[in-house]
Amino acid sequence: MASMTDSMRSRYDVVVVGGGHNGLTAAAYVARGGRSVLVLERADHVGGAAVSARPFAGTDARLSRYSYLVSLLPRQVIEELGLPITLKRRRWSSYTPVGDGGLLVDSQDAAATRASFRRLTGSDADFEAWGRFYAMTAEVARRLAPTLTEPLLPRSAVRDLVVDGVGEEAWRALFEEPLGEVLRRTFADDVVRGIAATDGLIGTFADLDEPSLRQNRCFLYHVIGNGTGDWDVPVGGMGAVSGALRDAAVAAGATIVTSATVTAVDPGASGVEVAWTDADGRTRGVTGGHVLAGCAPAELDRLLGGDPPASADSPEGAQLKVNMLLTRLPRLRDDVDPVAAFSGTLHVNESLTQLQAAHAQASAGQIPELPPSEIYCHTLTDRTILGPALAGTDAQTITLFGLHMPARLFRADPDGARDHALRATLTSLDSVLAEPIEDVLALDADGAPCLEVRTPVDLEGDVGLPGGHIFHRDLSWPFAEPRDEETAPATPGAEAARWGVATDHPRVLLAGAGARRGGGVSGIPGRAAAMAVLSG
Repeated sequence: MASMTDSMRSRYDVVVVGGGHNGLTAAAYVARGGRSVLVLERADHVGGAAVSARPFAGTDARLSRYSYLVSLLPRQVIEELGLPITLKRRRWSSYTPVGDGGLLVDSQDAAATRASFRRLTGSDADFEAWGRFYAMTAEVARRLAPTLTEPLLPRSAVRDLVVDGVGEEAWRALFEEPLGEVLRRTFADDVVRGIAATDGLIGTFADLDEPSLRQNRCFLYHVIGNGTGDWDVPVGGMGAVSGALRDAAVAAGATIVTSATVTAVDPGASGVEVAWTDADGRTRGVTGGHVLAGCAPAELDRLLGGDPPASADSPEGAQLKVNMLLTRLPRLRDDVDPVAAFSGTLHVNESLTQLQAAHAQASAGQIPELPPSEIYCHTLTDRTILGPALAGTDAQTITLFGLHMPARLFRADPDGARDHALRATLTSLDSVLAEPIEDVLALDADGAPCLEVRTPVDLEGDVGLPGGHIFHRDLSWPFAEPRDEETAPATPGAEAARWGVATDHPRVLLAGAGARRGGGVSGIPGRAAAMAVLSG
């Protein structure tokens, strides 16, 4: 990474605004294509929300501070850029505590999973329905995932792809009917319904029966990654992923400038003027043949001089992120192996009824009384994120992702609402444990509990995500809508439209999570923007 120097060019073929993982992906591809590239990043480091940090004083634990698992990053991107990263598959899919028992889904032991379903539900019916449902999503994933690194297909072509290979029912269930209706029809047990429903609510504030189907779009992206839907652990933490992308971009010849706050983007006929301030507060300017916006679309609109969106149209994140370092795993009421329970996703109060109740309370302006959340333990799969003093101990890192915590709940009193939400969330967690989580929290060098909590408002300030929305805005379908297909091949910007990265300005392209097929740690929109530039 570079600081401002007088040797920098006044014009680059491409200026990338935002050095998150997608911006770095775009920079690496464009630079490898022989174009000159400048990346401008507001923070003093790159990676955006895909970073590792040591948040606890005097404690050598490098946590994936914001994003934490990888599913959507195509193996094609890893291979094309030669990224030296390792993603580890998790043996267990999930564990859901219920009373003094629970449901353990073991991806490598169907008989054990069947027995667990039978203990919870009293029969094999939901286990068999589970198998049919996820066999369907797996086949959709196998067919749809390869299209994510190609120009957009029209909706009709994706429909044919799904219907011809999987069936009309799969298309209706995933693309046309509200997820809540589908899950009620598919499963009899309320807890089983909720476990499946959570993939439609990660980073998405929605009623499961919303006609907008944004919950369906979120669900789809959570089950199609790399044709399997598996969510893998990045060895070394999320910072290892962004670090590899940074190194690939620099090796290809890209210039990266940190502590560079972009203040304006002004497109013209022959280039795009980009104004920015450096670490010393000096105003700088550079011209790009194209600008690739790794930042959120709402931020790009602001830089282009647009009017702020109406509050109803503003992006709104809806999650509470809690990072913890524990002295050991907490005890569960069930006799389940704690390694199995915590290695996958541990669901906390996430039956379908509980999810809908929490959404209703949050919609009414109240922090949910029993917040639903899910937990994952990185260190059960990868202990490289712990320093030598912790490596030989029982210490574990825990990430809690709380649902239905929209930014609106934290605007008026950010600190007070954060404390309220944390207390409610820890109470919810304690309700499914055999001991309070506080009893196993490690202490930092100052004697404070190793616990960090971030609300959507915090993410807005920390990482520049408007409304704290981790996907920059609501996810879109991974195909071209009819309005996208109206762009004639000869029209300026048509190549960007083909890749789902177009804006109203032919020389300004989306390259972040807000592009079509954006969201998650994927690199897909960054690569798509690069392909549009290199083939245009």
